Amino acid sequence: MRCILIFDHLNDILYTKCNSKFIQHVRKLAKSQGLLPQTESAGEESKLSPNIIIQLFSPMVTSQRVMSCQFGNSYTFIQCQDGTNMVFDEYMGYLFIHIGSEEVNWLKRGLGVCISFVKHLCGPDVSLLKINQSRSDLLTQLMDTWISLQDSEQWLLVEAVEQLTVNAELSGATLKTLQTAVDKMRSVDELQRVHAMILVRNKFLSLYSSKNTQDLSAADLLFLNILTETVHDKESQPKTNTTQSDSGLSGESSDEFYSPSGSAESSPSVSPKPIRRFPSCTLNESVSPIRVTVSHDLISHLVLLSGVPYAVHMASMAPGVTLLLMVQTPMGPLCNGLSDALQALNVLQTLQVQKDLDGVKLAFEALDGSMKRSLDALKKIKATASSIETCSSKLQGLWDFIRRKYIEYMKTTEPDCLLRIESSSAGFQSLLCELLWRTCLDSIALRAAVSGIESGADHVRKGLHDFSSFLQVKALCNFTLGSRASLTINKYLEEFPGLVHFIYVDRSNHRVTAPSLDFSAQETVTLTKKKIWWMVELSRSHLQDGHFALMWKDTTFNYAYFLWFEDSSGSPLKPKVLPTSALKNFPLPGVMCGDFYSKLIECCFPKTSPNKIRCFELMCIHLGLATSSCVLEHSRRLAATIWEVTGMPGSPLDLL
Repeated sequence: MRCILIFDHLNDILYTKCNSKFIQHVRKLAKSQGLLPQTESAGEESKLSPNIIIQLFSPMVTSQRVMSCQFGNSYTFIQCQDGTNMVFDEYMGYLFIHIGSEEVNWLKRGLGVCISFVKHLCGPDVSLLKINQSRSDLLTQLMDTWISLQDSEQWLLVEAVEQLTVNAELSGATLKTLQTAVDKMRSVDELQRVHAMILVRNKFLSLYSSKNTQDLSAADLLFLNILTETVHDKESQPKTNTTQSDSGLSGESSDEFYSPSGSAESSPSVSPKPIRRFPSCTLNESVSPIRVTVSHDLISHLVLLSGVPYAVHMASMAPGVTLLLMVQTPMGPLCNGLSDALQALNVLQTLQVQKDLDGVKLAFEALDGSMKRSLDALKKIKATASSIETCSSKLQGLWDFIRRKYIEYMKTTEPDCLLRIESSSAGFQSLLCELLWRTCLDSIALRAAVSGIESGADHVRKGLHDFSSFLQVKALCNFTLGSRASLTINKYLEEFPGLVHFIYVDRSNHRVTAPSLDFSAQETVTLTKKKIWWMVELSRSHLQDGHFALMWKDTTFNYAYFLWFEDSSGSPLKPKVLPTSALKNFPLPGVMCGDFYSKLIECCFPKTSPNKIRCFELMCIHLGLATSSCVLEHSRRLAATIWEVTGMPGSPLDLL
């Protein structure tokens, strides 16, 4: 049984993704409480009304709201006697719930990844999932892809980018091809800030960025990788006509997994509820779609990367080889200002409920600064649509009123001022959201300079033509411990007897190096794969307890995990502070739910620039006959010589 639910501020359902077991369980509860008739017509058993979910979960959601808003002590998870677990999280005042029989940490990670996807697709306006079907559908597809990949791909297991191992000449030729293509594209005014990246079957080959573009984080690269895989899966599926179910939860239904879209408004069997309309919207207006097929060769999405809007264009260079051209739109400053304003407004509303005057003052200062940046950015953009100008003028007038009332409230603490503010906050928030999707999330950016994008893609396709077949084969098996084709890899058999597998991660740039696994062999799946996934989970649990080095064994293998720090010259560093208690407030180890390792560096080395500290992880599996001293010696030499595989020189380390 598995389900993801998203509730808005009014405890209404925004999005639902559940499997058939959850549907049957909820329907059984609904019948026992008289919410559904005991006998129903054929075909109704596989449907689930959003109203039923709201009625069953309303007490729990209300309790969570009270604990969060009034006491600042919300639930993190609930464990039931029958093995069902529920985890909770919030983003921008919206409540996310993940229900399943899996371990609590797995459910937490899945929910954190879901929130990360929502940030990429919707930014701070989560309600877009309800009023924009394309975003809701894409979120469902991304979650399906993540669930599949995290159970089969090592790079997603450790949440790091896997570099395709090729020689220096091929790597240089690929980078030169991308650079030439980007330079040609920059002759077009709309294509001044572009990232060009090549993925080969989920593996990273090369990235080139033009000047003045914002750096892409590791979480952005992982999201783009998952998005690319999602698009490939969708394109490879036969096209069928999908009809909307009576419950309003559309999608493909199967015994294993049922992925609804989450919009309840189109349900004929549910009493209609008003979709949130913005003050200046007309009835025939809708939010721009997130995906557009701009030409035969390009599939484009408008997403947020590190909080900045990007038009992401995908073009196939060869089977399994994909070029991604990420064009940064000029709406970055406005998007950052609006996002910060919505975040500050959400914090303000919580502090007002708690009657925390000091907190209100600080949050108001943040809101005031964000609004100033947003209004300044609005003046700099060329707003041709009258709807944007109308929205801007309304926002300016309403903000002036709210600002005066906040200043008056902080001087007099009169309850009447707070009531006037609260009565205007909903309209103010709606105007901020409307301005966000009219400017930053407008799909017109996907159709800008299409000819220039196609020209750049054609140049890269020609440049990769001579060795695209090699890349496809190489991606199937990056390298293995048993590879006899390479002397560099072969030395691992000779110098590390008893070594079964290793995972090496440079957390400075979140790049992972690990031998490929052949999951076509059942022996690999039943023995090695399960042990590797278990090793990673156990290492993470100890890392969250503050343990940076550990070794253990079972009846088959010896396991070792090490995390260490270096300075820029490669010399080992010992943490100045051991953050045992602080780790409880950190995100889960990884980068998709938040960068755990950057926070760890900041905590371990206070008053030191994080750019001067490098962090590494190494996980090893040896045969059970290997001694502890042998495992330690192998780990030291492996960390010192891994550069021969990655191409990045390293230095010997004392791991302990």
